[in-house]
Amino acid sequence: MKTSPPLKALLCFDAAMRLNSFSLAADELSVTPGAVGQQIRNLEQWLGVALFTRQIRQIQPTPDGQAYWSQIQPSLLQIINASHALRDRHNNNVWLNMPPSLAAKWFARRMAGFLENHPSVALHLSSSTTLADFSSERVDLAIRHFDGHAPELDVELLHQDNARVYCSPAYAEQHGLNSPGDLRRATLLHNTLHPNWPDWLQRFAGIGEQEGRNIPGIHFDQSLMAIEAARRNQGVVITSEWLTQEEVASGALIEPFEQRLPLSKGYYLVQPKHSILRPTVQALKVWLMGEARDASK
Repeated sequence: MKTSPPLKALLCFDAAMRLNSFSLAADELSVTPGAVGQQIRNLEQWLGVALFTRQIRQIQPTPDGQAYWSQIQPSLLQIINASHALRDRHNNNVWLNMPPSLAAKWFARRMAGFLENHPSVALHLSSSTTLADFSSERVDLAIRHFDGHAPELDVELLHQDNARVYCSPAYAEQHGLNSPGDLRRATLLHNTLHPNWPDWLQRFAGIGEQEGRNIPGIHFDQSLMAIEAARRNQGVVITSEWLTQEEVASGALIEPFEQRLPLSKGYYLVQPKHSILRPTVQALKVWLMGEARDASK
């Protein structure tokens, strides 16, 4: 009977390869960097080959190490996924990830409706400007704002986005915003999720890139901050209708112009390709699809 390689060492090797660092692998595994190094030396001794070349504060996989990891990594991932699936099969935890602005402006005021209909579900919501990694993070479903192209995922469109201009009624009156060209005397509020001011200005106001850069502006890394600034009469924001529904309904924000810029991006619900969802996850997915339909009417 063939002997097995040291399994603990395989986990250390996998983490070091993924993170390209013994220190980061140690943090992930809650051990010391020295313990990771020792486990990998044990594996190298068992295999009879070097897996890394070691330099001061730097490691580099050898060709043997890279080839070996390419062979074993899918199997390790399969073991991890199968173990999580078995552990979670009979619990009611659901992990959902989405962009921070969507979580704050669209989901937060709706999630109580889901929990009222599914009181036994323990919902875990995380928000991040970076994409959730299903292979390394605990995520069942994620909402992403992108073009929908992800061959490694099952993707369903929740809302096809377009770029709309908003400001407070007082700001529109004070600055005489009657047509798109009037934005030359406004302050533009930029945000990273919707970097669409140049295209909107060119298409609807005849304002080229150079002239547009001369219009005063404030840049935000999150849409909710830009929207709040617009609500407080600080300027004009370009963003998604999904993020402004509450402000528009209350009259705090208006669309001073009817022009809307079509986008190739939208909000998509994603999950690992061909994944089998637990009943609680499927219930959340169905609910999200229904909320999206209602919100887009």
